[in-house]
Amino acid sequence: MLEIGSGLGALTVPLARLVKHVYAVEPDRQVTQLLRNELLANGITNVTIIETDILACDLSSMAEPAALPLKVIGNLPYHISSQVVVYLVNHRQFVSRAVLMFQKELALRLSARPGTKMYGRLSVLLSYCSHTTSLVDVDAASFYPRPGVDSAVIAIDFLSTIAQPATDESFLFTLVQAAFGKRRKMLKNALKDINPGMSDNQLASAFVDARVDPSRRAETLRVEEFVSLSNALTSRGESNMVSNSG
Repeated sequence: MLEIGSGLGALTVPLARLVKHVYAVEPDRQVTQLLRNELLANGITNVTIIETDILACDLSSMAEPAALPLKVIGNLPYHISSQVVVYLVNHRQFVSRAVLMFQKELALRLSARPGTKMYGRLSVLLSYCSHTTSLVDVDAASFYPRPGVDSAVIAIDFLSTIAQPATDESFLFTLVQAAFGKRRKMLKNALKDINPGMSDNQLASAFVDARVDPSRRAETLRVEEFVSLSNALTSRGESNMVSNSG
């Protein structure tokens, strides 16, 4: 198990009693000293404390010794929640499941469906490579000090096989980011804006092959349609041009 943000061990201690090993990620060194004392007091010896930010962790070094993928758990700092989701998606070869607490609004975005206001980049990324399940809503009154927002716990189960994989996954993610970066624009304009070097004919031809109407907006596309468009552009060698546009 990998625990993100172990704090003083309220979750770490009971978790360690249930699993073979826990990697407890906690960047605050003052807190980790207190955590070590708590583990010692409870006779817990199967916890490795990692004093760094989760986004700087090497997940392969945790998963490979056991020859098993990690299961991730944690109450995420809300200011990096989106970054953590993207990080786990990009390193999902080392992770089978993540059960995480998010600000409720973000939790709704993670499982949003096409055609809704909440649907966005993270919705597509997770829909592409995982199943998400809403487990429980957590009222702000459950915390002290009380935050200004409610929370929700989401389970993310990463797929071992993707039914319609992208030819170039990194390009797919770049394409999705670009499309939602200009979500009020039609797709043909949103993609053209990030790569002035791409001709109208090249882009139009890709839309035809992908069977995607270029006048649609990002929020209307299913993940399969994003993949089709990404693969159509990749087959023409356009992925490098779009990716290089930043």
